[in-house]
Amino acid sequence: MSSTATKDHAELAAIFNRDEPRVDWHDETLWWVRAKRDIAAHKLPEWELLRETASQIKNNVLSNLSTYLEQFEANAIKNGVTVHWAADAEEHNQIVHKLLSERGINRMVKSKSMLTEECHLNEFLAQRGFDVIDSDLGERIVQLAGEPPSHIVLPCIHKKKEEIGDIFHEHLGSAKGESDPKILTETARQHLREVFLTRRAALTGVNFAIAETGEFVICTNEGNADMGAHLAEIHIASMGMEKIIPERKHLGVFLRLLTRSATGQPITTYSSHFAKPQDGKEIHIVIVDNGRSIQLGREDFRNSLKCIRCGACMNTCPVYRKSGGHSYHTAVAGPIGSILAPNLDMKKYADLPFASTLCGSCSNVCPVKIDIHDQLYKWRQVIVKAGYTPTAKTIAMKGMAFTLASPTLYRAAGKMGRLTFKYAPFAVNNGANPWYKHREMPKAPEQSFGEWYAKRKEQKK
Repeated sequence: MSSTATKDHAELAAIFNRDEPRVDWHDETLWWVRAKRDIAAHKLPEWELLRETASQIKNNVLSNLSTYLEQFEANAIKNGVTVHWAADAEEHNQIVHKLLSERGINRMVKSKSMLTEECHLNEFLAQRGFDVIDSDLGERIVQLAGEPPSHIVLPCIHKKKEEIGDIFHEHLGSAKGESDPKILTETARQHLREVFLTRRAALTGVNFAIAETGEFVICTNEGNADMGAHLAEIHIASMGMEKIIPERKHLGVFLRLLTRSATGQPITTYSSHFAKPQDGKEIHIVIVDNGRSIQLGREDFRNSLKCIRCGACMNTCPVYRKSGGHSYHTAVAGPIGSILAPNLDMKKYADLPFASTLCGSCSNVCPVKIDIHDQLYKWRQVIVKAGYTPTAKTIAMKGMAFTLASPTLYRAAGKMGRLTFKYAPFAVNNGANPWYKHREMPKAPEQSFGEWYAKRKEQKK
């Protein structure tokens, strides 16, 4: 995979688009998942009520976040769980490192956690001599490939089964040329079984944390989080501070929404509750801020913290489907990532809110009613005012604003544009025009709308 360090979304999308067959099946596969979501949603007459209820519960959480976090901490401690607080990614990684080092552990099994991807935990530990194995099948595939996940629910959706076969042949010793999904899955199963049995430490994410009881819930389809956590001596749970829900009864609302939105399933195969450590074992929860409190204070963007990481907005987004997850150069890709990432680093991720058609499909499918496309539009305004757009684009937009503010100049520019289209189309249809990369500009009309209207008005007299 090409480095994303110095390229923006458009450049990275162009790389993904070189392989047209891959783009086509990536697009079709994700739209198929979106269609499954629609079928599952339409089977529930109360679907919109569930969405509204979940949204209101999250509104309550965001308005009382500190209270619920303190309640959760107190109840978790009563349960025998150790709670840690991390202000940022560095502190989170240091806490995990310390917990492992103090126990003489240098090998850990990890289930899916987008928060640890956000914090770059794997790289942090690897640089210090720790061996971390991702146990989610998709995560393990991209880990062996040396890539980050491209989707928060379907981490290796960009990989063909033949490519996965090559990866397993190289790293796991499967037969050369093997591409049967059942055989490849069994290869991974045998490989990971040894990992589960030998790792003294397991790290998981947290899907939901219940303030009322101090327990947390992890949702998986593979059971890998349970295998790792139950067999290990120490279970570390990395939790974004927004994952709180007030009461256990609220869990039913979110569990009915989560997997229907993600994959079209009625519920995840495993929805596992963790409250108390087993005898002789430890559970540690690391509650992470990492810019979330800043986002909470941004009135226009605080609703993004409602996200339950279902990936529905990615599956429906025409830009994501055609550009691939790695083009977003951030842990959480797609529309939701494009409103979360600028909060972490506005300059670095200034390109992402512009990687959207603003069609509103993301907001339409969001199970907790995040106004994603509105936030994308608002981020654009913030980024432009902060001066983080490319110089050429800034100059062009200022020129356009000046032109649109003057009726005389606007009419003159329109006339000049029509003449250019008619007599010198090469001045527009060339490689310097980004629009021309995938389409030809239309033929110019013979007259402007203003001219047509004035002529029509005159004829009616």
